[in-house]
Amino acid sequence: MDHDADGHDEEHQHHGNGDDHDDHHAHDAEAVAFAVVTVSSSRTLDEDPGGDAIESALEAAGHDVVDRSLVADDAAAIADAVAAAMDDGADVVVTTGGTGLTDDDVTVAAVGALFDREIPGFGELFRWLSYEEVGPMAMASRATAGVVDDRLVFCLPGSENAARMGSEELIAPAVGHLLGLVRR
Repeated sequence: MDHDADGHDEEHQHHGNGDDHDDHHAHDAEAVAFAVVTVSSSRTLDEDPGGDAIESALEAAGHDVVDRSLVADDAAAIADAVAAAMDDGADVVVTTGGTGLTDDDVTVAAVGALFDREIPGFGELFRWLSYEEVGPMAMASRATAGVVDDRLVFCLPGSENAARMGSEELIAPAVGHLLGLVRR
């Protein structure tokens, strides 16, 4: 199969009506306002390597981080923080922490309850990339993403490496296109 400069199959049509790659990306969001919500009962915003890694990756990609907050491992507090960030104008909320398998890892359930639609490919790709670094222990991550109204929420683990990888390799390069799709 032939691929264009962006690695897309030349024969691959996203709309069945002959739209080319440029038309497919015509609705991409250029300026994206992010909020970062750190979920931790032991960290502070001053000592938040995961949140710092996310903010750095997003800003390096030209996006604006308009809000940073920290909440305890409490489902209601997490859901409230994500909703408040969206109410305050964030197009996209990225959480860090609470995506593992322990009893206090409640982020996925708290945020998942807000989703109109899940984006399963995000978690699948995140675990695939994580596997290259940590092997089969990648299956312990429940990283996820979803659509809430016309906005996006991504849930990343709390480790600095996982937060950086998810932000740099998945969220930053795709968020404009994903946001454009949900706002069409």
